[in-house]
Amino acid sequence: MKRAKSLSVIQRNQILLGQIKEIKTDHPLWGYRRIWSYLKYRQGIPVNKKRVYLLMKENQMLVTKLQRLKAKRGPMRPKPVANRPNQFWGIDMTKIKLASWGWLYLTVVLDWHTKEIIGHSLSLRSKTDDWLDALQMAVNKRFPNGIRESLKEQKLFLISDNGCQPTSQRFMMNCSILGLKQIFTTWSNPKGNSDTERVMRTIKEDIVWCYDWDHPFNFEVAINKWIIDYNTDFPHQALNNMTPSQFYEQFLSKNNQPVLT
Repeated sequence: MKRAKSLSVIQRNQILLGQIKEIKTDHPLWGYRRIWSYLKYRQGIPVNKKRVYLLMKENQMLVTKLQRLKAKRGPMRPKPVANRPNQFWGIDMTKIKLASWGWLYLTVVLDWHTKEIIGHSLSLRSKTDDWLDALQMAVNKRFPNGIRESLKEQKLFLISDNGCQPTSQRFMMNCSILGLKQIFTTWSNPKGNSDTERVMRTIKEDIVWCYDWDHPFNFEVAINKWIIDYNTDFPHQALNNMTPSQFYEQFLSKNNQPVLT
């Protein structure tokens, strides 16, 4: 027999439920772990993870798993592991369908260690220039004085698939000039660029699949704001529940390096 909840517990739960609903309105595909992390580490609400889970379960707010869509994978080669910022960057592209305009192409550069989106470009096409725009944004943000001058003896690797853009002569030449060493994922190796592909899924869950976009300029404003929020306001369990920007700034502080603004 379950013990009845006291009036004070019911009242506290109603307040917490309202806070959860507010977050779920903006992020309908967030699970209970990320909801709990955002409540505790971004909003400063001292709440237990189990309590968040039970409230979301009672109110049918948990994300349903589709086991039939679960990938079946055999043994895979291990992916590179980043031990510091600016060691492994990933670059990838995804498509967004606009009913009245056709396709938009979003290219993203991700720092694998901090999980920060450091460069991106949005275009009506996906050409080498668009990939270079995203890459140049990342380089300007992290290395305003140049990669070779800043990293000295350390190397920076850029991970991508074998698409026509990152394998084009002009893209590879620019990477060489900048001081980037390219790594290409191998065939049938889904983990090869998994960190970058995972952030692409997060983008689609948060801002693509939940809305019916009908104009590229509206989406451009929304994605620019979302990337700022992702970097500065979304906690990551892999980063000890810090945001990507906080995690990077902590690294710079520990190593007595200036924080670039």
